[in-house]
Amino acid sequence: MVNYYKTVNDSLLKVNSPEDDTWISLLNPSEDEVNDVAKAYDIDINDMRSALDKDERSRIEIEDNYTMVLVNIPTVQVQSDKELYDTIPLAVFIIKKHVITVCTEETPILSAFVSARVKTFNTAYKSQFVLRLLYRTASTYLVYLREIDKKSDALEAKMHSSTRNSELMELLKLEKSLLYFTTALRSNEAVMEKLFKSPFIKRFPEDEDLLDDVIVENKQAIEMANIYSGVLSSMVDAFASMISNNLNVAMKILAVITLVMSIPTIIFSAYGMNVAGIPLASHPHGFMIVSVISCVISLVVLWVMTNIKSLK
Repeated sequence: MVNYYKTVNDSLLKVNSPEDDTWISLLNPSEDEVNDVAKAYDIDINDMRSALDKDERSRIEIEDNYTMVLVNIPTVQVQSDKELYDTIPLAVFIIKKHVITVCTEETPILSAFVSARVKTFNTAYKSQFVLRLLYRTASTYLVYLREIDKKSDALEAKMHSSTRNSELMELLKLEKSLLYFTTALRSNEAVMEKLFKSPFIKRFPEDEDLLDDVIVENKQAIEMANIYSGVLSSMVDAFASMISNNLNVAMKILAVITLVMSIPTIIFSAYGMNVAGIPLASHPHGFMIVSVISCVISLVVLWVMTNIKSLK
C-alpha cells in the first residue's frame, strides 16, 4: 500500500499524488509497488527490497541521488493470544523533493506521525523527519522494555510454587526478545554515529541538537535492555533450579508414600500364599492383629522417613 502525506499550514494531510515535499509511505508493499517507486525515483531496487527482509541489518547508504537510512524498529506480534516482541527493518529514503519510507507493517512509530502525535513535524524538513523518526524509535524501545519488565515481574510472582514449564518458557521468550532489542539498538547506534558525521545532518545546526537527543535516548534504551537482559537471565536460571527442586520434593514425597504403602502389601501378600507356619494364621482374630501390626509398622516407617533431614 502506498500513501502520500504533506504538511500544509502545520497540519499533515493525505494527498492523492506525490507533490513537492511529500512523504511517500509504503506499508507492506507489493512487488509491483516497490518496482514502480524505485523506477520513478531512480532508487536501487535492492535498497528498496532491503526493508522487506526481516534479517536486514541497520545501515546508512549515501548515493548520488538519494540517502538511505535503514534501522530496526520494535514491533509486537500476537501468536496464540500471546504478545511477542520482535524487530523489523524500516528504510527511509531521502531524495531531492520527497521522503520515502518502506516497512512491512503498520507500526505505532509511523502511526504517530500520521495521527499528528509528533509535534513540530513538517514533511518539508527531511533531515528533521528522519531524526524525529529515530527518536520515536528509541522511545518506543523504552516503552516496550518497560512492558517486558512488568511481564517478567508478573511471571516471577507465578513461579514461586510452580512445577510447570509454561512460565519458564514465557521467560525464555522475553529473554529472546531482549536479545533482539539489544542487537537492534546497537546496530541503530552505529547508524546514528554515522549520521552525526554526515554532511547531510551537519547542514542544519538545530538538527545536531536533535541528533544528540536521539543518541542519548538510544543509549538509555541500550543500557535498560542490558540491565533487563541480565536480570532476566538470572531469573531464568534461578527459576529453572526452583522448578527442578520442586519436582525433586514431589518425587521424594511419592517415594515415601510408595514405601509406606508397600509394607501392608508385603505382609498381606505373605499371608495370601497359604504357607504353613505363618504366625497368627490360625488365630480367630489373626486378620485384625496383622492389620494393626502392619499399620503400626507403616506409621513408624512414615515417622522415620519424614524426620530424616535428607528427605526434607
